[in-house]
Amino acid sequence: MKCTGGRRVALAAAVAATLAGCTSGTSSGSSQEPDGDRGATSVSRTALRSAERSTDRAESARVRSTTVMGTELSIEADGALGWGHGLTGDLTITYTGGTTAEAMRRLGITSMEARYLSDAYYARMGDAFAEKAGGKHWIKYAYDDLEALGGGGANLADQLRNTTPNQSVKLLLDSDDVRKVGEETVDGQATTHYSGTVTVADVADAELRKQLQHAGVTTETVDIWVNDQDLLVKKVEKGRTASGELTQTAHYSDYGVKVSAERPPAGDTEDFRELLEKQGGPTS
Repeated sequence: MKCTGGRRVALAAAVAATLAGCTSGTSSGSSQEPDGDRGATSVSRTALRSAERSTDRAESARVRSTTVMGTELSIEADGALGWGHGLTGDLTITYTGGTTAEAMRRLGITSMEARYLSDAYYARMGDAFAEKAGGKHWIKYAYDDLEALGGGGANLADQLRNTTPNQSVKLLLDSDDVRKVGEETVDGQATTHYSGTVTVADVADAELRKQLQHAGVTTETVDIWVNDQDLLVKKVEKGRTASGELTQTAHYSDYGVKVSAERPPAGDTEDFRELLEKQGGPTS
């Protein structure tokens, strides 16, 4: 039996939330030198600023992450992302739990491929979805179309289009209680562990603050592990959103890796905007 139009739109929206979850904990390019202390102690701030710059300048890395969004969604992601000229890359995303994952499983979907390009991102839903959606395997989300939706769509477009893995460092620079926890071995590397609590209203980066506030986050605890090249090896962020507790853990490796993502065939792609238009939903 074919998937109804309404269910396809709902599914497409769920996928959008999934992809946002994969890149949450990220933000736009490098920030300017801070005015004043920004909360961190002078010693910690110097080290964190170096980590922020080094990670941003690397422009790409392999990423492994797990994200838990309350009872709604649990996912794992694995792949490579580049951020030198807008977000590019390819992730394999596996649904591991939550109500959204259960809905996806009922449609025969347990994992998907996500491709990030300069103007849009694409989600490959697999053969089971294609059988119920007119034979098309991919859903396209153009950033301009998401912006035209306003509200959360515009925020999602900004979040996905302007991404680097150094948001956690920026957040710690705005923490009043950031501290050096100690030296630890992570993924076979000697690292320095930093930890702190962040009040979202105090976040200096306006775009990052807006993203977190839109998600309903008021405070976060942030832990990062930085190697001797001042590059992030691991980060853990925990906070509460409108959907419940949010926990994201990410591991980064192979900085500078070559990243490429090909646009899927047009004939095998369903456009999210067109799905909305078919259902009479808002498109502008």
